Amino acid sequence: MNNSDLYSDNTLAKLERRHARRASLFDKTLVRVAAKQSVVMLKPWLMARNPVMFVTEVGAALTALVCVQDYVEHRGALLYSLSVAVILWVTVLFANFSEALAEARGKAQADTLKRTRRATLARRALAGGEELVNSDELREGDIVHVKAGEIIPSDGEVVEGAASVDESAITGESAPVVREAGGDRSGVTGGTRVLSDQINVRITAGVGESFLDRMIALVEGAVRQKTPNELALTVTLAGLTLAFLMVTGALWPIGRYFGVDLPIPTLIALLVCLIPTTIGALLAAIGLAGMDRALSANVLAKSGKAVELAGDIDTLLLDKTGTITMGDRQATESHALPGVGAEQLAEAAMCASFGDLTPEGKSIVKLGERMLGAKAPRETPGALVIPFTAQSRLSGVDYPDGSSFRKGASDAMLAYVRARTACSSGICSFTAWVASSHLLSESN
Repeated sequence: MNNSDLYSDNTLAKLERRHARRASLFDKTLVRVAAKQSVVMLKPWLMARNPVMFVTEVGAALTALVCVQDYVEHRGALLYSLSVAVILWVTVLFANFSEALAEARGKAQADTLKRTRRATLARRALAGGEELVNSDELREGDIVHVKAGEIIPSDGEVVEGAASVDESAITGESAPVVREAGGDRSGVTGGTRVLSDQINVRITAGVGESFLDRMIALVEGAVRQKTPNELALTVTLAGLTLAFLMVTGALWPIGRYFGVDLPIPTLIALLVCLIPTTIGALLAAIGLAGMDRALSANVLAKSGKAVELAGDIDTLLLDKTGTITMGDRQATESHALPGVGAEQLAEAAMCASFGDLTPEGKSIVKLGERMLGAKAPRETPGALVIPFTAQSRLSGVDYPDGSSFRKGASDAMLAYVRARTACSSGICSFTAWVASSHLLSESN
């Protein structure tokens, strides 16, 4: 397997994670799992957690027994008893299905993370070579090679090289960070992506101890919490159910006293109509509807309680802009300095970004193409492209006619200019274009 195959597998794993986050709550796979679980949840000790639905289940069971008795004794009320039994069981199963769907979604998130961990390939160093292994096969102390575009397979420490790393998936910060051997910037997290250069990483997390493993444990351990309103409603519904149960239960002996035969299915149907069955059955579904609405906006709510409390939020403070953006800094508009034309800035920024393969550099090229159209510059044969690296922190191009373009971090640009033997007016103008382009990328 070559590097392109490795990059393709890592990309597919990333797309699978995105699909899991954006998938509809009523995905076919989730529905099948929830439907099976809704039958398992018919156990009385599980149904007792919801008094309303527990009474409905008991009524459905009694009606089913009466239906069997009517069939054996060939009574004419068989169709009526069967209809009542079917309606009651459908009501109970629907209530269970709503709650099982929430649990199925949480389990699906955990399963997706597990598949991601297994699907992420790593190039583990061997004596005189390397081998491709799954990330869950790595052990503490292993050395892995990670190149540009590849996913760091597990938590570790950079022991050789330096690279720009996209940690937006973990921290929400859209700006890449530099990770290099030695110092306090050598730690890397599994699941982050290397944007440039190559690093050798020593694995420091044992089996089940990485950040991704802790995330899986968090998702698996997440239990659907009842909201404060749901708890209050449960107590109220339990009281109403008890009251109506006593009233309905008293009707049968009263009817016998006056010589009126009240069928058990009729009494049960009356009880179910009196008690707040609909509210009891839809309590979980209401919370799920809010969670599904949040999920459609790529917001993962751990519980219905969080969704309910979010309704009282007036102001939202975010410490990371990457939390609500694409996760990468994107150039969307250019601002030229006085004396520099907009087309001049766009052309210079494009030429200086040909060697920058980071998401930021690619966005600058796309912005220039939109601004210049057919006038946009192209890479010229014979031109020397200066690639962006974590060490130099700048990129650019040198053309055969002697013209040069550079962009990068402000201190790297100042060091480059000082390294020139002379600073002509042309170089100073070029520096103004590049500084304007740099400020643009910093602001986005």
